[in-house]
Amino acid sequence: MAEVVSVRFRTAGKLYYFDPLDFEMKKGDHVIVETARGMEYGTVIGEKREVAEENIVRPLKPILRIATAEDDAQEADNLAVREEAYKICKEKIAKHELPMKLVEAEYTFDRKKLMFYFTADNRIDFRELVKDLAAVFKTRIELRQIGVRDEIKLLGGVGMCGREFCCHSYLHEFAPVSIKMAKEQNLSLNPANVSGVCGRLMCCLKNEEETYEELNKTMPGVGDTVSTNDGFKGEVVSINVLRQKVRVVIEIKDEKEIREYNASELYFKKKSHKDNKEEETLNEEDLKALELLEKQEQEDIIETEREQEEERKEILGSPKNDRNSGKKFDKKNNASFEGKNKKKEKKDWEKNGPGPEKSDKKKSGNPQKKNGGHYHNNRRESRPRRNGDE
Repeated sequence: MAEVVSVRFRTAGKLYYFDPLDFEMKKGDHVIVETARGMEYGTVIGEKREVAEENIVRPLKPILRIATAEDDAQEADNLAVREEAYKICKEKIAKHELPMKLVEAEYTFDRKKLMFYFTADNRIDFRELVKDLAAVFKTRIELRQIGVRDEIKLLGGVGMCGREFCCHSYLHEFAPVSIKMAKEQNLSLNPANVSGVCGRLMCCLKNEEETYEELNKTMPGVGDTVSTNDGFKGEVVSINVLRQKVRVVIEIKDEKEIREYNASELYFKKKSHKDNKEEETLNEEDLKALELLEKQEQEDIIETEREQEEERKEILGSPKNDRNSGKKFDKKNNASFEGKNKKKEKKDWEKNGPGPEKSDKKKSGNPQKKNGGHYHNNRRESRPRRNGDE
């Protein structure tokens, strides 16, 4: 067990563990912490507590100090300056005619790094843009492509329920959501009713999923034949899962009557798979839209996990036992730019014969040296030219 304190760096942001040392802190205090990308200004979310070793990324970064009045003033200044940085970057994007939408600009606390978050339909070649930004701001520049969900999380807004977006107000991690959750809660399967402003399935579908799953275990489905405790048989026409009420059509002397029963007053055989009649009534366009939503949901889950892992490494650094921590790898391009895999090279040689001549290899060059910077998951980092640089 290790004593830690939870810190976050933005509203509804992910929580990170830090070593509290001997500082006395309470919830809501601002602190200066050391991260892999420099000093950061964060907010304490909980009191000191002990956490199991397997839940901690070693080495545990320390709390440097509790934020002073000067630190608070510098953070406020950083927030004001980043608005100007946002405007300048937007002008540069328009100048280079790049098909990208700028979402937010962010400085690290010590202003050694300036990050720009953007969305785009495809990968963007922004090398010239990075050069222009580095010349203007005289600091390291990072451009990071994010998904539509992360865009809404950063910007915030009001949902169809009239409340602030869950992801912007309290949801620090995105949970997997599926159409099955909407079916379980007897919601309309119209894509417009189950998708949020981001165009993905609403995160709030996950909130009551476990409750509905438990309550539905004791409920018949619409269209099921049931026996009542007063001796009648009938067909279920509607159900109220939360109230555990069921409306049944029964026949009394050749006349049909609708009666309401408690779920506990009915006897029926639970079906393993409910007849999805509501889905069959949807038109073809809605069905295709639902399939697309589910496909996008799966892609977003993979992308979100990748982005969270990158952010974790940026804040906490790579763990000591991470054998691949020194390698830079681009999953989308499936290309590694640091070193060569000797075993793979030997295997390819045995299978396909020797590779190209040395002269051919020289022509191809090293992508890092040729492009003048490192690529990693559609990000480019740059720093201003210093005296002595070639």
